[in-house]
Amino acid sequence: MQDAWIPLMLSLKVAGWATALNLVFGVAAGFGLSRWRSGARDVVDSLLTLPLVMPPTVLGYYLLVLLGRRGVIGA
Repeated sequence: MQDAWIPLMLSLKVAGWATALNLVFGVAAGFGLSRWRSGARDVVDSLLTLPLVMPPTVLGYYLLVLLGRRGVIGA
């Protein structure tokens, strides 16, 4: 039973850090998008909302295609 606490504590630490970092960067990105007036604003907004729209498996597949050995960037 003692061995079960180590992964639980690690998960809580990772969740805490991820929440803190997402809070800081998310508020900064939201503030920047609310103040920034440019043509690239829509592109940045689309890139930031892309993980909410597409399932992670689809994004993972496209990353493999893009960064793989025969991909555009990974070649």
